[in-house]
This record gives sequence, C-alpha cells and structure tokens, in this order.
Amino acid sequence: MLGFIKSLQKKPEKRSAIKRKGDFMEIYQPWPVDELTKQAERCSQCGVPFCQTGCPLSNNIPDWLRLAAEGRTQEAYMLSAATNSMPEICGRICPQDKLCEGSCVIEKDFGSVTIGAVEKSLTDEAFNQGWVEPITIGKKRAGSVGIIGAGPAGLAAAERLRRYGYEVHIYDRYDRAGGMLVYGIPEFKLEKDIVARRVERLVASGVTFHLNFEVGVQATMKDLRDKHSAVLIATGTYKARKLSEKGADKNGIVAAMDYLTAANKIGLGDKVAAFADGSLNAKGKNIVVIGGGDTAMDCVRTAIRQDASSVQCLYRRDHANMPGSAMEVQNAMEEGVKFIWLSAPIEFEGDKHITTTVAQKMELGKPRVAKPDENGRQSPSPITNSEFNLATDMVITALGFEAEDLPKNFSAPELKTSPWGTVEIAKNSSATSMDGVFAAGDISRGPSLVVWAIKDGRDAARDIHAFLSKVDDDPIDELGADYFAPIKHGLIDA
Repeated sequence: MLGFIKSLQKKPEKRSAIKRKGDFMEIYQPWPVDELTKQAERCSQCGVPFCQTGCPLSNNIPDWLRLAAEGRTQEAYMLSAATNSMPEICGRICPQDKLCEGSCVIEKDFGSVTIGAVEKSLTDEAFNQGWVEPITIGKKRAGSVGIIGAGPAGLAAAERLRRYGYEVHIYDRYDRAGGMLVYGIPEFKLEKDIVARRVERLVASGVTFHLNFEVGVQATMKDLRDKHSAVLIATGTYKARKLSEKGADKNGIVAAMDYLTAANKIGLGDKVAAFADGSLNAKGKNIVVIGGGDTAMDCVRTAIRQDASSVQCLYRRDHANMPGSAMEVQNAMEEGVKFIWLSAPIEFEGDKHITTTVAQKMELGKPRVAKPDENGRQSPSPITNSEFNLATDMVITALGFEAEDLPKNFSAPELKTSPWGTVEIAKNSSATSMDGVFAAGDISRGPSLVVWAIKDGRDAARDIHAFLSKVDDDPIDELGADYFAPIKHGLIDA
C-alpha cells in the first residue's frame, strides 16, 4: 500500500468530446485489472477511514482496496458487495468528489484514491468472470413482502429481503424495472444493460416483478396490505417543481424528467410520440436549461447529443456553489454547453410558444438582503437593470422534484405525509403511520442521491424483517451476507 507516494492518481480515460457527444455510450473507457490494482495500491490504509464515514453505505473501502491491491479481485468484489447492493452503479453515478473521494486523507497535493473507478471496475470484472451469483437465500420464512417501486430503494430492499428468505413481489408502473436508473439517468452515464443485469439477478433469485402495475389503479394500498405480510413504499419523487415566472405556461417549457424519460425510451428502442413531433426533442433548437444539479447536467448533455443548435444552462449562483458533481459540470463544458452563471429567468416571451427567455443577473451574499441557505451557500439576490434576452425554442426545468399525493393516489388517507408531501416515518425506523407499511428512499427522505436510496432500501428490509420475525436483530447467518462468501468459496481461511 501507500502507492500514492510513487504513483500518480489516474482516472479512467474519457473518450474525446467530439466522439462522445455523437452517441449515448458511456464516456469512460473500462480499466484493465492491472490498472485497478495499481490505483488501489494508492490507499494509505489510514487509521480512521474517512472515505468509509463519507459513504452513506459505510462501505468497507480500505479493506476491499487492500484486497484489490493484492490482486485478490474476487474477494475484493465480494467485500464490496457485502454492504452495497449495486457497487458498479454507485461507481458510475455517485458524486465521489463530494463523498468518499472527497473525504480521502491523501487528496491534498497527491490526489485522492479513485475509489469510484475501482469499485465500478471490480464489479464489472466480477460479472465478466461469472462471480456474481444468484442471491444466497436464508432459511425460508413465512409471509411475503410487497414493494411499490422498482427503483434503487426497492431493488436494494428486495435483495436483502430475499436473503432473509421472504417471498418478494415488486410492483412498478413502468414497463421496465429500474425506476430513475432506467428512465432518469442518461445512457452516457449508466448504460441500461448494467441495470438490466441487476434486475435479472433478482429474477433468478426468485423475486417476482409486476410491471405496468399502478397502485391506485390496479390495486389500492389496502389491497396490497391484505395480500402481503408487509408493504414497502419506494416510489421515489417524480413530480417536477414548477416555474412561477411570467409566461411559464407557454408551450416549449418542459420538465426535466419528461425530457429525460423520452430520451431514454428512444435509446431503448421505444416509440415516443412527443419525441417524434419535436415537443421533447432538442434537435435543431436553442435550448435553455434552468438549474445547477446533476439532473440539469443530464439534460444539457442529452440536448448536445440530440444535436441542438445551442445549449445554455442558467444558474442563479456561481460555479463554486453548484450543487451537482464537479465532474459532470466539467464534462458538460467539454461537450460544448455554455454556462451562464449568476443568472435567473424572470419572464418567458412568445405568443403560444416560447421564443425568448428574459433573464436577470444575480449577486451573492449582499449584506442584509441575502443570507446563506440551509446548505451554507451564499444566497443570490437580483441586480437592478441587468436584464438580458436569450433566443429560446425549448426550456427544460431542472429545479428538483416533489412527492406525489400518495394518500390520494393509493386510496390510503391514513398514510401520514410531511408538509412537503413525503411519507412520514418513525424516528430511527422505516415504519409509516400504517401498520405493516414502510417507506424508503426519496419518498421518505426527499429528493436525494441514488446511494442514499440504496441505504434506505437496505435499512427498510432490516426493519421489515424485525417487524415480521418479532426479533430486532440482523443475524449474519440468516442474512447469508456476501461478506462471508470468500470463506464459503474457500478463498480465505475462516
């Protein structure tokens, strides 16, 4: 270990911007095993692993980095998979610069360990070598669990519940499982066969999927609760926050999720009427994206690949205060996106269809007018007489998401929600106000990262197990955790 002294940080090579913006393939080249081994050697094996505390899943990062550095790739994968239901997905889409890698103690001057790239490469190698097996099922238990939502929280919960030995059914309104992983994240960040093989593993392990199934239409919450021993709500939050500026109701102003879903469906070979008629197609248009998070970056980079005439991103703060991943912003810049910092829309002009976005310049931290927000960022305030116009054919709003009215949609008025519409859960638990009904992911936490949804799904599975078994523990022998798989396979001594 301590390879950072002699080896420079190396990230997976990116395809050139000219080549990659012409397709939706992942932009990073795969690493050979010897490269992931060399980069894993850069870990300092520090006494207090801040990378682990910086990870929502508390992944055993130093441990599997050491195994990878020693060439024990299969063991490294198994240890990685012990705490993470989808390490190859987190390795692709997590903002590592804000989480594990941003917490690495050797970051200054040397460059942090490229944890995400090693994690992704380990699991890809495991799939290539056939090391990823169907779930090890614990002793078969009575009862079944119904999960509403086949996104990351639902899939993570299903994996763990199946390990416990429960019968698991997942209900999802889309025609494919994966939720946001399939319909919200573009292929250049996460190719869909990566998600599909995770779903296939669950199917091979006995999980039953009910697709094109909308709770509230095909069945009520009461119907599912009567059918199953417990129910988990893992629907995510898809309702777009709306603009309030004058003219925000004009044609040509679309929500990010609608736009990204259409683009992903086209990539999957589906026919999308709104794409064919141009209403959700950026080709040949002047695009303005409003927002500064990762969803906004997904939109601008998708518009580039759809051959938009111009793509501009309006963000009311400066570059340093953007909430999204710095890597994604850099990728967007390389691909030709123009960022207009410290700017916000004030009006949208046009007859029925938008033709012009009127924006205004902003400034940060003006005394007695703007205070830091809850995240510690300087708050913006408008600059008088600073208006400017942008020629616009389509505006894509990426202002975040809100929860749908689940008590109404699910015909479950007894389901308590917060003032923000998220499902209320008990302190230190995933339990909702309804007996035997639990919630996990964005629908209870609020819009957040995929890695948090995975954690919430795994935690909810533990809570459901405690509810059904009447035992508040999580015995490893019943879980059948992959942490001990190296022993089972005879790779290491017990």
